[in-house]
Parts: sequence; structure tokens; C-alpha cells
Amino acid sequence: MRGAMRLPSMRPALLGLLLFLSMAGGACWAGTNCGTRAIGPRELATAADSAQRVYAALEQHDAPVALIARSGTDLSRYGLHYSHVGFAVRDRNEGRWTVVHLLNRCGTARSSLYAQGLVNFFADDLVNQDARIVWLRPELAQRVASILQSSAAEALHDPHYSVIARYDSHDYQNSTAWVLDVLAAAELPSAGSVDRTSAQAEEIALHHQPDTIHIAYGKRVLGGLFSANTVFTDHPLAARLGGEYRVVTVRSILRWLDAIGATQGVREWRDGAETTTPGPA
Repeated sequence: MRGAMRLPSMRPALLGLLLFLSMAGGACWAGTNCGTRAIGPRELATAADSAQRVYAALEQHDAPVALIARSGTDLSRYGLHYSHVGFAVRDRNEGRWTVVHLLNRCGTARSSLYAQGLVNFFADDLVNQDARIVWLRPELAQRVASILQSSAAEALHDPHYSVIARYDSHDYQNSTAWVLDVLAAAELPSAGSVDRTSAQAEEIALHHQPDTIHIAYGKRVLGGLFSANTVFTDHPLAARLGGEYRVVTVRSILRWLDAIGATQGVREWRDGAETTTPGPA
């Protein structure tokens, strides 16, 4: 990626040693178990099939960027299907289509922006190979692409990571919050400086509604939901006592895009087959 933004790239030679994200007790929004392991031929072939389907769909649209969602973790207990989302960007140095997204650094309290090929994106020990592509209205897509090709992408990134970062937090950020911040920054009427404060103000102005995730206080304390990448004190005391955490999810992003008229097209695959009508996110 040109400009001041430097993204660590997952090269094909590293495909067999992937980094996975974790949260004790399994309540995480992006990625899976932290560690390294060798990818088997069948898993690699499955990821390649998903990548090929997504690649073919992306090639059918004359768009510089699209959102792509995956199911890295089973979040059905929270009523969610997709756990992670990134931007599929056309014609980057790493390949024809490259996914730019935020990942937690393996169990730490830090994150980085990564550029991955489509196969790597779907080879991350996912709970399933379901995927959804969302195309944006053209002018918004162009502005998002411009942000991702400039230092603005890093300006919108806060490396202080919490897997359940509060939706309007100024202190922490997770993978879905970064995507929302980029989208909101692209909606700003001014071409001036871009930062998280202005992006979050735009999210409020455009009425983004976070999802509320229930994690019972007893489960949080007795269930061992403590790790370097999980910060509960980012949320108000009342939320912690009631176990109601307001966070940015893939579902809240897609719902918001629909509400502001930013969605131009959607395609989805579940269990390897394309859906006629996209299911719940």
C-alpha cells in the first residue's frame, strides 16, 4: 500500500503458521485460538474454494473496495453470525484482491493493521466458511479506497485493543470498530484531517446503533473471562454490573450501512452455497 501506511503482510510462505486471536472462555469477536499450527491440505483447499468464490464475485463489480465478512468464532450465543469484517481492496501490491483489516496480536493488548490474500483470510481456523460481500455506493467506495491508500487508515487505528471495546470508546478499539471508523470517516463532508474523534462524531450524527452483548457478571468473574485483550472497565459500572456491553459488531455495521443508504449490493455464501436472500448477520 502506497503512502505512510505500513501494513504487515501475511506472505504465502507463512500460510502454514498463522496467528490466531483468543479470549478466555471463547467470547471473542474476531479470530480463534491463539497459537501456531500447520494447516492441513483439506483445510487449505476449503479456504481456497471460499477465496475463489469471493474473488469471482468481486471481479464482477467495477468497485475499488468492498466489505467482506467471515465467521471466525461461533457467536450464536450472542445472536450473531459473523464475527469479523475487513475491506477487500482491488489491485494492491500483495495481489489482485487483498483484505485489509485489524487483528489483535495474539493474546496481547495491542493490534495492528494487516494486508492478507483471500486464501489466508479464509484459512484462519474459522468456525465455518460462510462469507458475505457488501458493495458500497460508488462515491463512498472511492473515498474508503482513498483512506486505505493513505496515512488516514493508520490515523483511524488505535493499537490499544479490547475484544469488547465500547462502541464509542476513545481508549480502545477492536477490529469491527476500526472498520466502522473508516466508513464513518469516508462519510465526513469535509476533506480535512481524518481522526477517530471526527469519525466517531460522524457515527453519532448518522445514528449508528451498537449491539448489546450480554455477558453475565458471574460468568465474567467465575468463568475466567480475563485476558490482556479484554477490558471490561472500558464500559460504565452499570453496564458491567448488568452484564450488558454495547459494542460494534458486523451486524451493527451492516444494519447502519443499510439505514444510511450506503449499501449497493450484497452476496452471501453459507455452507458453500450462495444464498438467495442473505441471512441474519
